[in-house]
Amino acid sequence: MGRRDFIQTGLGALGGLGLTSMLGLQSRAAAKSDTRCIFIWLDGGPSHYETFDPKPDAPSEIRGEFGTVPTTVPGVHFSDKFPHLAKSFDRFTVVRSIAHAQNNHGAGNHYLMTGAPTPVPVGCGAYVTFHPSYGSVVSHHRKVEHGLPGYISTPRMSRSGGPNFLGAQHAPFVISDNPDKKDFRVRDVTLPRAIQDGRAKSRVELRKSLDQMRRMTDAAAEDPAVAFDEYYAKAFDLVTSDEAQKAFDISHEPEAVREKYGRNDFGQRLLLARRLTEVGVPFVTVYNGGWDDHRSLFTNYKKSKAERLDIGVSALIEDLAERGSLDNTMVVLLGEFGRTPKINKDGGRDHWSFAMSVLMAGAGIPGGQIVGATDVKGYYANENIYAPEDFASTLYTKMGIDPQTILPDTNNRPIQLVNNGRLIKELFA
Repeated sequence: MGRRDFIQTGLGALGGLGLTSMLGLQSRAAAKSDTRCIFIWLDGGPSHYETFDPKPDAPSEIRGEFGTVPTTVPGVHFSDKFPHLAKSFDRFTVVRSIAHAQNNHGAGNHYLMTGAPTPVPVGCGAYVTFHPSYGSVVSHHRKVEHGLPGYISTPRMSRSGGPNFLGAQHAPFVISDNPDKKDFRVRDVTLPRAIQDGRAKSRVELRKSLDQMRRMTDAAAEDPAVAFDEYYAKAFDLVTSDEAQKAFDISHEPEAVREKYGRNDFGQRLLLARRLTEVGVPFVTVYNGGWDDHRSLFTNYKKSKAERLDIGVSALIEDLAERGSLDNTMVVLLGEFGRTPKINKDGGRDHWSFAMSVLMAGAGIPGGQIVGATDVKGYYANENIYAPEDFASTLYTKMGIDPQTILPDTNNRPIQLVNNGRLIKELFA
């Protein structure tokens, strides 16, 4: 609590300071912050059983093949496929009680990527954005310097990770190339080798001179050249920005650091995300697909998938902490839902939106904390149950954005950022 807030509240009120007042103070503090977010999206829906909510006492058809591993907090266990994260648990919280009713990929993806349910039924294969994604909203609210984008996604944009009515300028800048390759170059950021920097700038000066000429119409807002000029300017700023060039050049990282994250595309994307947020990019999504394990779940987890996730995310959190960046960088790990309690005939688990686990670290989020719970067999969230709207309200508040903000859509209709969301109070220390 700041000195002014302390005086305004009054000494006599401290004994009875309610949750609403306390969260109001926390919200105002967050609004003054410069929090960045690394949003790790496990597309397909990871199993809560085989990650952060194992049920060792459940029957074998629910428990599954894996054992558990103790974390740094006595009595708390994760799946034994995540030993590194278990050792880092003192730096993050796991929310085990987020639940919703959008039980297919299209709708579930939209709900957890935007904080809003789809207004119409959509199927598993749907690529929709009826509501702007978190990254696009952050891009809309944040001013980013040095030509850097406000929202980056790698190696692709999730199906509901777009801007919707906020416009294409708030779509993510996608880094599709593999940063683990020796010839890694970010598309549209590096000048062609045939063009020298000075020559490119001279052409821009020529273009500026031409643009001083009177336009064909006074309705400049409707002139497509206006938008083209805006994108051209942003692209040029990105190419010629020293800060951007340094952030994208992952080869500057010491080899020991790169090894710590894992020498694979996912681990190096996490390292790149850390570099980007540290130079001021407010929102970076790291997309990791392949978590829709309807068959051969245990075989799939025994391969490199779980190991890469465990090593990479634990390295990211520890690296941010050691560098002093975890205070202003939030790390979020989730998919669209959890998986069914009973293992199916193909050795997999199906869609299950009634219980899922979400990892959250940084930006003042306490470490070593389990929020909520599922029942003894993991069927349903049954303690401190939170909805995607609550998760969205919490994320936006941590990013300094009021979740009740009203934005006009393309028809100038008022759209509230989050409807009926409440803060996950345990994430505000």
